Formats: sequence, C-alpha cells, structure tokens
Amino acid sequence: MVRHGESVGNLAAAAAERAGAEVVEIDTRDADTPLSDRGREQARALGVWLGGLPADERPEVVWCSPYVRTRQTAATVLEAAGLDVPVRLDERLRDRELGVLDRLTRAGVEARLPGEAERRRLLGKMYHRPPGGESWADVALRLRALLRDLAEREDGRRVLVVAHDAVVMLLRYVLEAMDEDALMAIVRERSIRNASVTRLDRVDGAWLLTAFDEVGHLAELDAPVTEHEGTDDTGG
Repeated sequence: MVRHGESVGNLAAAAAERAGAEVVEIDTRDADTPLSDRGREQARALGVWLGGLPADERPEVVWCSPYVRTRQTAATVLEAAGLDVPVRLDERLRDRELGVLDRLTRAGVEARLPGEAERRRLLGKMYHRPPGGESWADVALRLRALLRDLAEREDGRRVLVVAHDAVVMLLRYVLEAMDEDALMAIVRERSIRNASVTRLDRVDGAWLLTAFDEVGHLAELDAPVTEHEGTDDTGG
C-alpha cells in the first residue's frame, strides 16, 4: 500500500495552517488536485525501487484511487519501474470526504463551525461524520466491500494499492482486525508519509504487517521525505 506523493493540496494546507488562515487556498476540487514537483520526484524514486525488486516481489496489478494525485503517482511509479501491469481505478479507494469541513483548517472549523468542532471532540475521529462527509467508520465500510472484490479478482496476485493516508490506515484496521483504540494509538503517533510503503502479507490465513510507512527507498535516491497530515481537516 502506497500513499500518493506530495500534492499541491498538501502544500496549500500546510501553508494555511502555518499562517493561521481559516481556509485552504486551492483552485481545484480535491479529486483534481495534482502532485507537486516533490511529489513527482518521490513517485519516480518509489518506481525505481520497485523496479529493482526481484521479479517474484514486484506487483502484478495496481488498484488505485481515481483522484488525480494517486493516478499520477501510480503512472509515474510504473513508468520508472518499467512495469506493464493492469491498473484498476476504484472510487472506494478515494480519500475521506469532509463535507462542510472541506478546505477549512482547524482554525477555520473552530471559527466558522464551532458546534461542529465541539461535536467532533465529543465523537472522536472514528465516528464523527461532518454534514455531507464521512466518518472514518464510513471509509472502513467501503474498504471492506472493496477487499471482498479484490480478494475474488486478484487471488494469489501481488497487489499494489495506491491511495491516501486515511485509506492506508483503515486498510490496516480492517485487515489486521484492529479495534478503535489500537487504530487511534497508531494515528496519534504518526501520519502516513508521502510515497511511503506499507506491506501486509497473507500468512496462514491471516494478514501479517511486514512494513509500515517505510521511506528508505526515497532516501536512497535523495528524494525528499515529506509528512503532511491528511486525514482530519485538510484532506490527504
């Protein structure tokens, strides 16, 4: 599982937070936000690393969020790796939808929607569903449906999933049969870094985590390592 490379939206959100702004200034809708220059560099480095793996460890198929930043990441990775494998877009891998919180920073939510901010504090990340948006539990539900289809279609194949911060976290949550406390302990500790690799292997009928948020492949090629929180107010 790979989070997309750094996006223009990640940069805009980080700038807005630093400035104490209420709104993230970006011209595109979330689904159309492209990679930044650093994001493309990260995707190329990831592709070079994947292409250097033994043939029996390289992905045989890609499942990808339909958002522009994930599609660009997947295309750049496969080109740099020299891999010609099927790419399947699936909207169930899209980022969490934020509804009325879309484009608002934390300061913006507190200033413009104080009642929603209080409701979020009460319910917590897992179950707070902003009007018009999704909770983390909602995302987990669509991922459970996706995984049934993926298992049926790709049984025995090595699958590369290119998606978003919250999606990578919640795929771990579902596949490793975590509870809310276990998931939130991980979330409080870190977010998923751009173009990082998380790997789960099927062993004796259970999913075993063998790599989490690994970015060594970026450092090997002097590609930048970036960490943008992407699963709360600012998209990922």
